[in-house]
Amino acid sequence: MDGVERPVWAPGDIDLSRPSIARVYDYWLGGAHNFAVDRAVGDKVIADVPVLRSVILNHRAFLRRAVRYLLAHGIRQFLDLGSGIPTVGNVHEIAQSVDPTARVVYVDIDPVAVAHSRAILTGNELVGVLQTDVRDARAVLDSPEVRDMLDFDQPIAVLMVALLHFVPDAEDPAGVVAAYRDVIPAGSFLAVSHAGHEDGEWDPAWDDAKGLYNRGVSPITYRDRSSVESLFKGFDLVAPGVARLPLWHPESPDDLGDDATHFIGYAAVGRKP
Repeated sequence: MDGVERPVWAPGDIDLSRPSIARVYDYWLGGAHNFAVDRAVGDKVIADVPVLRSVILNHRAFLRRAVRYLLAHGIRQFLDLGSGIPTVGNVHEIAQSVDPTARVVYVDIDPVAVAHSRAILTGNELVGVLQTDVRDARAVLDSPEVRDMLDFDQPIAVLMVALLHFVPDAEDPAGVVAAYRDVIPAGSFLAVSHAGHEDGEWDPAWDDAKGLYNRGVSPITYRDRSSVESLFKGFDLVAPGVARLPLWHPESPDDLGDDATHFIGYAAVGRKP
């Protein structure tokens, strides 16, 4: 990275000579907050596991569709858990394009992602960034970043996109969801996308993707449809319920891809009554 000028969005304490998984994701999603070192890693990973690009893009497309759905149903507050860098197609861009007063809090444990997020979002007083472990709901919900930004007398959308498959069964993902559910007010929503497939389904590419995450990111747990549905206890699922990820409210043929009914992942949105 010698001779590369540090852009204004790159905090001074971040080593630009080392790749960051958050910036690699940004590259895969078509964002601009990455460097040659990140792109080199990203290209190698996709060359080794080509299916990963489709998986990542589909989770991001669901986020876009879910936020639009929630906006159409009156939601103006969003808590984005495990957000990474707020790259292209991020929550606050979508929400504030519909209502400039919409509020968003991004939460992530990755210090690189959080540092970049804070730099990128400087000047937007309706967006907050919090660095903490999203599994600790009390730490998230009691933080000044959340309490000062979100009004808990009004509905809130909790977004857990491509997050809970990184929470193993031993750490009780349903309990993590419940800790947020019990605090947000009636009329709030939960949006989840999750890697997984049904018993009897198998594709070697899925094993390749899982092995890559287990080695280089965090151990991943595939879950089936009924397991994902169980995460929505205390919520009323909106139609079509838990669906293969591309099949949740597709907006165009591009959302469906080549084989939506066999996609390795599910998505759903539920409303707290």
